[in-house]
Amino acid sequence: MYFQKCLGEKVYFSDEQSTIINEDVLTTRAIEKDSVDLIVTSPPYNVDIKYNSNDDALSYTDYLTFSKDWFSRCLQWLKPDGRFCLNIPLDKNKGGQQHVGADLTKLATGIGFQYHSTIVWNEGNISRRTAWGSWLKASAPYVIAPVELIVILYKDQWKKTSGSGESDMNKEEFMEWTNGLWTFPGESKKRIGHPAPFPIELPRRCIKLFSFVGDTVLDPFMGSGTTLVAAHLNNRNGIGIEVDEGYCKLAKERLDEVTKQLSLFEEEDKSDGKNDS
Repeated sequence: MYFQKCLGEKVYFSDEQSTIINEDVLTTRAIEKDSVDLIVTSPPYNVDIKYNSNDDALSYTDYLTFSKDWFSRCLQWLKPDGRFCLNIPLDKNKGGQQHVGADLTKLATGIGFQYHSTIVWNEGNISRRTAWGSWLKASAPYVIAPVELIVILYKDQWKKTSGSGESDMNKEEFMEWTNGLWTFPGESKKRIGHPAPFPIELPRRCIKLFSFVGDTVLDPFMGSGTTLVAAHLNNRNGIGIEVDEGYCKLAKERLDEVTKQLSLFEEEDKSDGKNDS
């Protein structure tokens, strides 16, 4: 088992494939050491997003301390050949210019993660390119790249030797995704009902590229549950940690909807099979 049976009261929801843990990533004891194959997450960016239960306006020093603490927990949870896909900003200018991507990557490797590579996600967010304070002036221009990073880290060894050994990518997916520049749009806050969702395409690619069928995928900042939905759709076991009960409820509703849709597809396939016979 990938979570502690004795702490069932902290499990908001669990079925054969998905588990939602309503706790703080820094204090939960629900995840067993060396039990996770892949972590895919987008942590708080510390840009004052109005989450229900998280302070997203820390000092930069406190933000780095917080990041180091939860990185350390993830390192413990990963298997020796486990991977970590970390979706973070390249940089930020809100509250002062900071090279976030470089700082967090250095922090992660400083506590024991091994660095593999970085994927640049071109999300095409045009609004990020507007810097009115320097409009048409050379006095204090801002350069804002409409991209984010997906930093690929691992624990002890890069070659994956545990798990089923079964991959589910086709040739076209492999060729496209091993190119370190990914281009697909972001997700709508209004459509999902969460202030900072990422599109399902992001965890879908990470899950299929960096894990085997049947592996356990963890998102320590589950939010609206997109990583768990992607894991469910791609035959992986998903675990989500989320401190806010409202977001746990939203994630469960999304999982319920996916389960319902898959059941309908299975019924249609059975019906088509009978008609063909």
